[in-house]
Amino acid sequence: MRAVIMDAPGQIRIGEWDAPRPAAGEILIAPRAVGVCAGDLYIYLGKNAYVRYPQVTGHEVSGVVEETGLGVSGFAAGEEVVVEPFLGCGKCYPCRIGKSNCCANLRIIGVTQPGGMAEHMVAPADHVHKVPSGLSFTAASFVEPVAIGVQACRRGAVSAGEYVLVLGCGPIGLALIEVARARGARVVAADVQPSRLEMAGTLGAEVMLADEKLLPAVLEQTNGEGAPIVIEATGNVKAMEQTVDLVAAGGRIVIVGLVKKGTPVTFPGLDLTRKEMNIIGSRASVGCFPEALKLLASGAVQYPKVATEFDMWEGPRIISELADYPGKLHKAVLVRK
Repeated sequence: MRAVIMDAPGQIRIGEWDAPRPAAGEILIAPRAVGVCAGDLYIYLGKNAYVRYPQVTGHEVSGVVEETGLGVSGFAAGEEVVVEPFLGCGKCYPCRIGKSNCCANLRIIGVTQPGGMAEHMVAPADHVHKVPSGLSFTAASFVEPVAIGVQACRRGAVSAGEYVLVLGCGPIGLALIEVARARGARVVAADVQPSRLEMAGTLGAEVMLADEKLLPAVLEQTNGEGAPIVIEATGNVKAMEQTVDLVAAGGRIVIVGLVKKGTPVTFPGLDLTRKEMNIIGSRASVGCFPEALKLLASGAVQYPKVATEFDMWEGPRIISELADYPGKLHKAVLVRK
């Protein structure tokens, strides 16, 4: 079958890949829309520690059921579906306590095994979800990043009326903004790029430049207390470290952004006790796809409107260009008719 193949860092092409067959408990899917995410760019740049080359990437997938494997029920050929890409082993401690997204033996579709930038892919049936009626393939492909927003808001216990500061207005930051707003929170978003702030503003966030004026501005808005909830989605060490100054005493910090393995992030020890804040990690999502699909189907999330569609087989060009100029687009989606 035809696929977008990454042979090694910096090497991407359209080529032939062995067509998969659904094993017991699996579903064969024909992808129709695949979001290009920062994770795909990290694989292209050689910055992903988990990838196995050569690989068919793409983990933000919507498509059509073509065939079901032995023992699969509840799905029929032609149904529109999305794929939840993080696959836990079901046996390790994180899996046993319901955190399969942190599995010690984690497999990731599009990273450790073939993903959606191809004519066909397979996924376990328990990681496949039906798409609500009326939702386009492109919109449905956003369920994975929206689910990351749902996970982070659950981790931070975001509720109506709370002041939530989102650091970073890239694709994940935009998802965070929308999910927090759907929960009734007052969302303030900060970024260094004016174009990203403009997009965040169209989604209903109050916006601020992430410069030396950010901390005094947040303190002014919160009567000197700081933000009850700070969600970091930049992957920038300095931004992560600043969260301690930005958060209110007794508040919650949720770290979503990723740094390179082994990179230290320093928090002032006295503030950990003085402020008695919670510093919480949030990795991908677990059990969040149903809520994310409902948000998309209801129109509460307008995030898919930032998408720019490209033909699937333009994937090598789009990925290489975005790797060089990551701010070129808010979000690219590869589609196959």
